[in-house]
Amino acid sequence: MSQHENDPMEPDHGRQSDEEATDGEGHTRTEDDDEQQRVDAETDGVEAAEDDAPATVKFTLTPSGQVVTKAVPLYQTIKEMREQLAKELRMSSEHLLLMRDGARLGNDTLLSELGVGPTGSIQLQLASTDAASHPLKTYAVKPVMVTDVLTVKLDHGKNVVVEIDRVNSRKPFLGGFKHKQTGIEYHNAATQTATPVRVDSGVEKFSRDTQCHELQHKEAATTNEMATQMTDVGVFVSDASDKLVKPRKYVTAEQVYDTKLASAILLQRFWRRWLAKRRVNELRSQRNTREDWERREEQRRRKEKEERIRMDFERRLHPKNKEDFDLLHHALEKWRQEELAKINTTLTGAERKAALCELLDQEARLLASIGRHKLEADESTREAKIVNLLSKAASPKKWKAFDGNTTKMDTPFIIRARELRDIYQTLTMKHLSQDERLDILLTVKQTVQEHPCKLTKEVIELVDREADLLMRNIAEDNLAGLRKRIATLFLQYCKTPTFNPQIAPLLKVPQDPIDLKDNVHYCPGTQKYLKADEFPLSSDSLTMGRSRKFRETDNRARGRLELSHYKNMLQEVRRQEQHYDDGAQIAFLVQDDDLKYLVEKIWDCQSFISAWSDLYDLVMVRWEKREQWSPWNCILLTKDEAVAHEEIDDLMEGYGEVFITKVKRKHVFARSHFSKLPALASKMQKKA
Repeated sequence: MSQHENDPMEPDHGRQSDEEATDGEGHTRTEDDDEQQRVDAETDGVEAAEDDAPATVKFTLTPSGQVVTKAVPLYQTIKEMREQLAKELRMSSEHLLLMRDGARLGNDTLLSELGVGPTGSIQLQLASTDAASHPLKTYAVKPVMVTDVLTVKLDHGKNVVVEIDRVNSRKPFLGGFKHKQTGIEYHNAATQTATPVRVDSGVEKFSRDTQCHELQHKEAATTNEMATQMTDVGVFVSDASDKLVKPRKYVTAEQVYDTKLASAILLQRFWRRWLAKRRVNELRSQRNTREDWERREEQRRRKEKEERIRMDFERRLHPKNKEDFDLLHHALEKWRQEELAKINTTLTGAERKAALCELLDQEARLLASIGRHKLEADESTREAKIVNLLSKAASPKKWKAFDGNTTKMDTPFIIRARELRDIYQTLTMKHLSQDERLDILLTVKQTVQEHPCKLTKEVIELVDREADLLMRNIAEDNLAGLRKRIATLFLQYCKTPTFNPQIAPLLKVPQDPIDLKDNVHYCPGTQKYLKADEFPLSSDSLTMGRSRKFRETDNRARGRLELSHYKNMLQEVRRQEQHYDDGAQIAFLVQDDDLKYLVEKIWDCQSFISAWSDLYDLVMVRWEKREQWSPWNCILLTKDEAVAHEEIDDLMEGYGEVFITKVKRKHVFARSHFSKLPALASKMQKKA
């Protein structure tokens, strides 16, 4: 028999027909037999593939709870699985324990013995035998892909194990649509397959000539054929759907135009009415907003005025500082002038002299009362001034770094000054227990013993005396004088640069006489030699003049002027100049007296726009915003006018030529009076 005859799958066209063939033993084989043989072969292949297919095992790591899915062959033992997991976790397999439902699995147990078949799934627990010494590690998350395993069952019964690569990157948006009724968004899916590469066919599909061709538009008349049909011989057309049309009244073109015009006018009327109503509503809203703002501003001004009056009354009733006593003396002088004018207008002769004597006696009594208040205020603020002086000496050095942060540094002298300040504050505290008082006395004694001298010996003697009296249970009221002497001597100790070097720059009298050279001037009013900073200089001063102390005494005795308004106004000017940060200097050379002259003599104590004369509501601002403040570049306005003035960029457009001429005339007078300020500013700039 030939080879061709032994092949059962190859038909012999030379000896048999297309419907039948013979096998190697001579039996007849048809096409149905061939189809059945192919199905049996595929079934055997599927069964063989299913027998060799792995199972899906999900390992749950304890105690982290992480789940790891792997495809494991059925013939693999528990020991082999432990070794593979130990290799992946970089641990010893002896420290790993595999369990199922809490029961430990043996090393020789096969995966197939656990009741899982091909392409099946099972869940096992993975733990550490010694969690304290060898804790179970977790799988590191892969930065790109995480593999998972799924079992897919096909239609003809075949099961296939599929590994899924989960990409951690965000899925690109490829478009989609939104359901109008449900509002659900549907996005187009993305595939993991690469985009197919287009094969160049060799035919030019894009031409520059085609894209840049200039289009031409031409009109062409085309035929439009129409036809009608009606009943005729041999043709019947039904008239069931016909309509009877009756002619109406003929309307001319002029009537149509008039109708359209009337309709357009009607529409315009309604449209303009709507626009007018909207405009009226806007104006009404703006008016209401403006009225509300004016009402709030009026309430704010009224509250500020009431608060200012209350504060003035409080300052007069309980004066504490120099400005408060200046206010009292100013009020006294104002009252005296009013009483004097009343006496001069109503009385004459002896009655007038008697009234003047009584007025003088009342003034003397009031001055004595003010003096008593001043002594009480000095006594109450004396302790605060002492603590403030010691706190300045104990404050750390500060400077601002390049990044804007403030750096603080403590030197040994600063630490020493801080210790002395704390001791003094504790020493002057009241209502301490006996043990606490003895403790602070011991601290004072140990502190002053470091520098033996006459002062420290006296302090130690007084401290020992008070400690002895405390041990004898002497009443605290009897120890008040002794404690005051101890506090005074210890304060003198704190103010001595030998014991507290940090206090030296803060003392009025320097320790080195050389520091007083060329810095001491004679005051003819007090007949004392004082330091240069005790002499306030105005812009028109030619000599040092009188000291600040003499001016205060002279003002309270005769003039009794109150410059707190001008001082606050000058502080506001300097604050604004610091905000501009353009190197302004003249505003810091002007004194209170200079600003008083500028406000009263140049600007007549009133706003140059509205003539408002309340000094509490007036501010001095720049006239030209791009130039620094000076007496010849300023204007006196109210606070609201100053805010509006800052918004003006073009002064000519905002004020007009006449107003600007009046302002410049004021500036000419101010420049003439303060002519020395530019030279002083340039000299200060050169020294800086």
